[in-house]
Amino acid sequence: MLKIRIEMSEGVQEEVVIRCREITPEIIRLQQLLSGDSDRSNQFLLYKGDTEYYLNVNDIIFFETEGNAVMAHTKNDMYETRRKLYELEELSGGRFQRISKSAIVNVDKVYSIKRNVTSSSAIEFQGTHKQIYVSRAYYKVLREKLEEKR
Repeated sequence: MLKIRIEMSEGVQEEVVIRCREITPEIIRLQQLLSGDSDRSNQFLLYKGDTEYYLNVNDIIFFETEGNAVMAHTKNDMYETRRKLYELEELSGGRFQRISKSAIVNVDKVYSIKRNVTSSSAIEFQGTHKQIYVSRAYYKVLREKLEEKR
């Protein structure tokens, strides 16, 4: 649980101190928000053909590899990125969770998980027909992350 304390003193320069046991994606996101870097860090450079797009991370529902390319999926479209999945995972500040060797998902966009005990479970997103599968090896970690967010 995050403990917040505000102390007011006249003549003191404003300062925010974050004390933590370890640097987590949530701590990084909090630091970016406080420093004003959140707008810049919330955009990814994506490509479709010869055109560059700067999309907000909140518009992306998942990333997946297709052959040698990494594709970013929004509700209605698909773009290519030149980054690797592990880089996108790190840059997202904890918003994306690995769900298989070839995909990461925006945990804020998960609407439902259709559980399948013997194989991969289907993840669905609100407002789109798109879905992706979470492998059995990553299912428990995803559920824990979703519970943490709720």
